[in-house]
Amino acid sequence: MKKTRNYYFDNAKVILIFLVVFGHFLRSFIENDEFVLALYKTLYTFHMPAFIIVSGFFAKGFFKKGYIPKLFKKLILPYLLFQIIYTVYYFFLYNRNSLTIDIYDPQWSMWFLLSLFCWNILLYLFVRKWKLQQNKALLIAFALGIAIGFVDNVSNYLSLSRTFVFFPLFLLGYFLKKEHFTLMRTNRARIAAALIPAAVFAFMFLVPEFSDKWLLHSKSYEQLGGKEFFSAIERSGVYLMNVAMSFSFFAFVPKSRHFFTKWGASTLYVYLIHGFIIKFFRETSYPDILPPVQSIILLVAASFILTVLLSSRAFTSLTQPLIELKTSKFVKLLKDLKNYKKRHTEYMKY
Repeated sequence: MKKTRNYYFDNAKVILIFLVVFGHFLRSFIENDEFVLALYKTLYTFHMPAFIIVSGFFAKGFFKKGYIPKLFKKLILPYLLFQIIYTVYYFFLYNRNSLTIDIYDPQWSMWFLLSLFCWNILLYLFVRKWKLQQNKALLIAFALGIAIGFVDNVSNYLSLSRTFVFFPLFLLGYFLKKEHFTLMRTNRARIAAALIPAAVFAFMFLVPEFSDKWLLHSKSYEQLGGKEFFSAIERSGVYLMNVAMSFSFFAFVPKSRHFFTKWGASTLYVYLIHGFIIKFFRETSYPDILPPVQSIILLVAASFILTVLLSSRAFTSLTQPLIELKTSKFVKLLKDLKNYKKRHTEYMKY
């Protein structure tokens, strides 16, 4: 029996992956325009946090037999493969003198695969091994996320910083039920949800000295400028923005099926592949050609087109062996092409 997909979450994933692509494109413009910088930082308060919450929501089957081995195949094997591919790509793109493959230092966006695997391991410890109650588990997870910032050496190595800092959001997603997402979509909730992004954007615009590095969760407090107690307060404030902005986003995600809903099943493809285009884009002189406003419009269009192309059946079928280590889509595509050719040949006889 074919499993029915949930349109709401597919819509959420498509919109979020589009925003991830757009945010990565937008990075090239933040240095010279305060509006663009504020927009960029506002996006980063929720696009990955919301994605992580959704990932946690769909981790409810972690206790099933074979779940971890299956997850290892789904996440770690593609991580290792793309870590090598991206390393080779960067070697040529940046004209580096030597080629060094380091599987312990995730290349750019590869951190998510490694952290996602670790979040599931932590989920097993928190929920099944230690049997922590919901409130206690979340309190400990947020405390760990805040405390890890005081460890000077924690950073991108094995994605340790992001693993611990983002884990509370993953755990929160796990504890959420469908009814919670329904509550977020009530009229009263949507009124608050509409005000929160405006307030966050205003803060980002009026306080430009607030560094976007706080939103990446990849550095220790010392690397961010200090180890004072205030750093823990600042990360707590970022957590508040992450949760509030994510819930604001969920409040306006459509429930019904739309033309873009089907792409919700292919977000991993977009996430893994779009980095090749983004990195090449950043190495060009394009960011200096047009004023920010016109560039943003073009970037929205480019992000949409790239998301559509990388989610397309043809592309996912061709790249499935690399990303899922399977060939079912590829074989089906070849079969459909063969049938099409056969029908076309028969038609031409008449």
